[in-house]
Amino acid sequence: MDIFSLPISPWYFGLVNKGTRKMPLLMHAEQQVFPHRRHIFGAKLKNNATVICKGIQNFKTSAAPTKSIDQLEQVTSISDTDEELGKVASYLFRTEVGGLVKVLVGAGSIKYSVIVEVSSLPNFTSDHKLVMCWGIFRSDSACFLVPDHESLASETTKLRDESRLDSFRTPLSQNSSGIYTAKLEFDSAQIPFYITFSLVSSSVAAATESEIRTHQKTSFCVPVGIGRGHPLPLGVSFSDDNLMNFSLFSRNGEGVVLCLYDGTTNQPALEIELDPYVNRTGDIWHISMEQTGKYVKYGYRCKGSVIWEIGSRFHTRHVLLDPYAKKIGKISFNESQSVSSVKYLGCLDDDPAFDWNGDVHPMLPIQKMAVYRLNICNFTEDKSSGLSKNVAGTFSGVIHKLQHIKSLGFNAILFEPIFSFDEQKGPYYPFHFFSVMNSCGREGNLELANNSVKKMIKTLHENGMEVLLEVVFSHTSEGGDAACQTTSFRGIDNSSYYIVEGDIGSGINNALKCNSPVVQQMILDSLRHWVTDFHVDGFCFINAAHLLRGVNGKYLSRPPLVEAIAFDPLLSKTKIIADCWSPLDLSFMKIDFPHWKRWAEMNRNFCVDVRNFVRGQGSLSDLATRLCGSGDVFSDSRGPAFSFNFIARNSGLPLVDLVSFSADDLALELSWNCGVEGPTNNSLILGTRLKQIRNFLFILFVSLGVPVLNMGDEFGYSADGLTLHGDRKPLNWSYLKTGFGSQIMQFIAFLNSLRTRRSDLFQKKDFLNAENIKWHGSNDSPPKWDDPSCKFLAMTLKAEKHETTPSSSNNDIFVSFNTSNHRDIVVLPEVSEGTIWRRLVDTALPFPGFFSDISDSDPLEIAGLSEYRMGSHSCALFEARDKIALIVNDT
Repeated sequence: MDIFSLPISPWYFGLVNKGTRKMPLLMHAEQQVFPHRRHIFGAKLKNNATVICKGIQNFKTSAAPTKSIDQLEQVTSISDTDEELGKVASYLFRTEVGGLVKVLVGAGSIKYSVIVEVSSLPNFTSDHKLVMCWGIFRSDSACFLVPDHESLASETTKLRDESRLDSFRTPLSQNSSGIYTAKLEFDSAQIPFYITFSLVSSSVAAATESEIRTHQKTSFCVPVGIGRGHPLPLGVSFSDDNLMNFSLFSRNGEGVVLCLYDGTTNQPALEIELDPYVNRTGDIWHISMEQTGKYVKYGYRCKGSVIWEIGSRFHTRHVLLDPYAKKIGKISFNESQSVSSVKYLGCLDDDPAFDWNGDVHPMLPIQKMAVYRLNICNFTEDKSSGLSKNVAGTFSGVIHKLQHIKSLGFNAILFEPIFSFDEQKGPYYPFHFFSVMNSCGREGNLELANNSVKKMIKTLHENGMEVLLEVVFSHTSEGGDAACQTTSFRGIDNSSYYIVEGDIGSGINNALKCNSPVVQQMILDSLRHWVTDFHVDGFCFINAAHLLRGVNGKYLSRPPLVEAIAFDPLLSKTKIIADCWSPLDLSFMKIDFPHWKRWAEMNRNFCVDVRNFVRGQGSLSDLATRLCGSGDVFSDSRGPAFSFNFIARNSGLPLVDLVSFSADDLALELSWNCGVEGPTNNSLILGTRLKQIRNFLFILFVSLGVPVLNMGDEFGYSADGLTLHGDRKPLNWSYLKTGFGSQIMQFIAFLNSLRTRRSDLFQKKDFLNAENIKWHGSNDSPPKWDDPSCKFLAMTLKAEKHETTPSSSNNDIFVSFNTSNHRDIVVLPEVSEGTIWRRLVDTALPFPGFFSDISDSDPLEIAGLSEYRMGSHSCALFEARDKIALIVNDT
């Protein structure tokens, strides 16, 4: 019999509960309304596939009836002799000749019982006999399964039916109340399955036999070991009564099939069709069964139409990844197919418990942060890291190199995206938002990936370091119509997840509808998942401008998602940072980002203006604005601490390449090669490049805001003038041992310690008062703000005096910048009697003398109003110090 043409009866069901008290099951006649015809759909089933299940709740098979099913009253047991069956479901049918057929399905610890009771059959006499002709199947109704021999009553016989060699006949016995009954028992290892049957009535006197079916002339059919499930939470969840619940959103899907894999092949071992009238609540499809180790992965087939005009892209043969899966695994697929089949599936096993006991979030004030950005794989993957193969390039590798980051003075790490992503396109092309990229775990082990992340985060917290994640919610790695790449969202409900109307630019057609209620909720759920389950301290939202788009792609003045994150009781307590850089076209969007006084931003203006000034083409006013915390962007009630400043990032030119390459095709990088393109042995060129690198770092750390350094820039990482993120290679840790690497790392550590020691000036939450800053030009003349040829600027930062703070800790700071190619004269401001200027930094000096701490025994001390000659392309910093304090310290 064809799988798509098997007629089966609809059935009623009862709620599941524990206990032994019997409940009445009769229904009023007007409630007993059935559809005209039903079918089961599914793929061919492996004969040895099994699932263990005890919980049976309100489930019904396959296609949609015209009316919903009403619930029977609760039943708590099958009979007085079956008290060990703790869960019971009841199904009630009307027959085509009148009378009722009630089926009770009870779940015990090791057995399932199916009891059939037939009553009120008209014109039945004592000489009438009833026989149940039955069979069991799972997804393929044309493929009956052989039940365990203990399932069969002693009177049961096998039918001689070539089309159904595993069909059986079981006689029903009549009790004192005139009710015909039969009982079958099945081992729990055999479920889930469907049992279908018809009744055969025979009369000895009349020597006749007739078949009894439902009033719709279909076979009776009930599920065994399958429950209705619950719509929330989405994804896979586990209940206290050992049930596993599956829940999936698909508004436009016409049908959903749950596919379960046992790990032996790439094909589903079991497929279960979800009934839209029983297994659907609103736009959410759901089903439950008992937890089992037999099945290790799962996915969904979603049925629907392919209608180009409205963005409908359903492909029934695709098995799709659950968007809410907490852990995923990759399986092989047929590359020869025009459309790729299964690639990723959700995993059903739980992670080993992780001990968060003792973990404490550092809760750093945002103005106190210093951020180190890194890519998990590239950070330690190279053999020069000295790590074993199963640790190199993993989360565990970060722990092994933690001392390196701490020695630089950083207290926060910003990780490039660690969500599951397309390995060909890179981490900024995710296809999932709840799972860790498995390749970043130890040897790609699924079970260890999540816990290795948690161990890393806990270790970082123990060392006082916060953990920030870059996240991408603007798009996914699923291709458009031309690519025909379907992994998850596209096949589940393309028009609900993606923008299909309106022009969003960049030529992408996998742009998420971030501000639709469904996608917004998914993003919020994802962020909360990383905060609660992984203890993440904050997020940097890549391509954040997209978060402002409405469902039609147009920008909103008050985007619901951005506002929801800002006021979420959990997320609002984390660091939330908008980065308007788009990995799709490597562009930056200039936009007034709505912040509600909570959103910080990656300051692209800082990068542009500092690069221009250091290469000698920027204006004094632009530099001054960036040094003081970018008041043009953050004076809107936020303050300079909301500015995350950077010189180089993980795309574009690294710091060394900014001073080594400036070909025509790199014009947008605002770089300067200092006279020679690429590598050189010219000592004068190398000297200039070294000063420029020092200048970049110096300005980054003395500016108000949060400094962000990209990994490798501390010891001279080069991408050979290439700008794409994919061109970045793993770090070569042997550079740590070079003279360049040594001095730059020491310089960064010094600058971080200076920021911490003088937090009153460099780590301010609020902007400096106008009276606390004074600007100077060359030779103590006023700055030439409007002169584009002027390359010199200096400033005095006047510390606020506090009675509780030692005078030696809050003295003035004098900083000067000279980006011209000639020396310049700076006149140090007058200081009070008994105070002297002490030079701490001059980037033009040779190593190790170009910076010195206050504890150094041989500092350069200069009186106020003295002249100091600055070298070309250099920066300098002086701190006013009390002479008495200097004598005491030196002693």
